[in-house]
Amino acid sequence: MERLHIIRKWSRREFIKAGGMAGLAVALGGCAKNPVTGQSQFMLVSEEEEIQMDKKASPQQLSNDYGRTQDAALNTYVAGIGKRLSDTSHRPQMPYSFNPVNANYVNAYAFPGGTVACTRGIMLQIDNEAELAALLGHEIGHVNARHTASRMSSQTVIGTLAGIGGAVVGAKYGGGWGALAGGIGGLGAGLLLASYSRDDERQADGLGLEYMTNAKYNPDGMVGLMEMLNTQHEREPSALEVMFATHPMSSERLTNARKAIKERYIGAKEYKVYHERYMDNTAELRKLGPAIEDMQEAEKFGSKKKYAEAEEKMGQALQKAPHDYTALLLMSKVLIAQEKYDQALPYAMEAKRVYPEEAQANQVSGVLLVNAKKFTQAYDSFEAYGKAMPGNPYGLFFQGYSLEGMGKRDEAARKYYQFLQKVRSGNQAKHAYRRLVEWGYIKSEFRPSTEEFKVLA
Repeated sequence: MERLHIIRKWSRREFIKAGGMAGLAVALGGCAKNPVTGQSQFMLVSEEEEIQMDKKASPQQLSNDYGRTQDAALNTYVAGIGKRLSDTSHRPQMPYSFNPVNANYVNAYAFPGGTVACTRGIMLQIDNEAELAALLGHEIGHVNARHTASRMSSQTVIGTLAGIGGAVVGAKYGGGWGALAGGIGGLGAGLLLASYSRDDERQADGLGLEYMTNAKYNPDGMVGLMEMLNTQHEREPSALEVMFATHPMSSERLTNARKAIKERYIGAKEYKVYHERYMDNTAELRKLGPAIEDMQEAEKFGSKKKYAEAEEKMGQALQKAPHDYTALLLMSKVLIAQEKYDQALPYAMEAKRVYPEEAQANQVSGVLLVNAKKFTQAYDSFEAYGKAMPGNPYGLFFQGYSLEGMGKRDEAARKYYQFLQKVRSGNQAKHAYRRLVEWGYIKSEFRPSTEEFKVLA
């Protein structure tokens, strides 16, 4: 077989230096007009950079949340509401997308380029279309006011996003405990979805009210949304742990919304809240409500490492929704957490079957297939993962690992080399680099060891 065309003598210093070059460029300063206030604002991040960061990070986060729902009618319904709102906003030119996702925890979030998501967990708590419009309008407000870009500029982190991985919204409550099968990190999603300030939240609330009333929704939808969130948080704080971490909520915000309606939007109270229309369009989702409640309980048990109890709850959820993609993957993760790998694999494979377009099932099943030394099937899973999630370099590593297990050294080395062009830290990078040195693809004057690799970690 033809050898790799990459062989040359790399010194240890050259290898490390190459990995540091990507994060070197930092803008020296700049101002821009805020699209909401019209005032000059310190800004190091351009609109095009916002869009590119969004494109890079949001697909991974949506997959971490088990992808868009498979209810095409629901997806279209939410997208339509979002478009009506964004068309009335200060930045209608942004490439918005509105995504109801399969995660069970209660949350909604927006990436700076206009990707907005709301979990099915929060949609089950919402009572009418005006409340959903308030939720989406609030997230559009964050995009329009450039809150993420402003925070990144003040923290001077532009240019370093590509080197940050793993942290994702929902990691604490939304099933992050089940990422034990992983090793495939996020791409900076945690940085882009970090907590907003209270001032940011107040401004987004005000913008949400403006956009929803412009789109002829009753502003009481904002009040209803906040009342629901506050009441649920008081009753069961853990249920909204992520929502309140990324979106600080307070009774003050509810008071401010009521005051704004009374002073500025009283005429808009003639608009409808569209309760029946919301019920009609979420009918299929609400049929899954009992199973989702079981999954939420299972995730709580899992976060406390009570995996046997989590497994029992997931069994109940699967009895109610045997073909639910999220339920199948969650059961697989619960079993992985208990090192029941042989039992976990069929659930992951079934998840692949019921939602072949979604990346996460390929990731989880691929790792389980590697564990079972079924390297050919594992490679197929990771290849499918790479096609569904082309921006994540960890797929390259696992393809290389599978090829290594198949004894295909040259092909494995190519994948490892491609991976190392993008990732220079962590256990996967250590393994890939060690193999390239051992196999003679990278000439080195030192023997790789734990001590030597500390600089890469």
